[in-house]
Amino acid sequence: MLDGERRGWVATPAVSVEAFAGVALEGTTYAVTPAAVEVHAGIIAGEITGMRVVQRLERSSDRLISTPRLMGALRLWSSSETHSVRLVVAKIQYLDDQWRPMELEDSRIEETFRFATYGSEWLDPGQKAIHALNVAFPADALTARKLTRLRLEIGYVSSPYREEMFSFGVSIGNPQDER
Repeated sequence: MLDGERRGWVATPAVSVEAFAGVALEGTTYAVTPAAVEVHAGIIAGEITGMRVVQRLERSSDRLISTPRLMGALRLWSSSETHSVRLVVAKIQYLDDQWRPMELEDSRIEETFRFATYGSEWLDPGQKAIHALNVAFPADALTARKLTRLRLEIGYVSSPYREEMFSFGVSIGNPQDER
């Protein structure tokens, strides 16, 4: 879970214009403050960096091309010296100033994503993995300015990381004559 006491998530816009197939698109990027946050959940540690919200509009008609998306990088590692971790799923919620979840476009209150890159879902002790963060963001958070917290929930399976040693008795017999 993200640091629940962190307050004052701020999004400030920067506008860019680009042409796509003859249509001028206006991309608005909102910087999220703080842009980086450390995360800790059980034996999983990490950080989210480069957080920003991106939204695109058709410039001439103000038609929404893409709903707002929270983007950044999620770096995770196993802080255990004895357990491997299989990352299964993550959920992110956007909380208002009353700690209530804010609704996404389709009335959901959380965005779920999986750690789908083959092989990167397993973290051995001390191993690190980086996952691109590109998830739905509540449009109301851009206009109402009531977003004060993010909540990240990570589902994982922990399994002991062991090295086993086998010892067994042997002896060397007397040399036998070869005939």
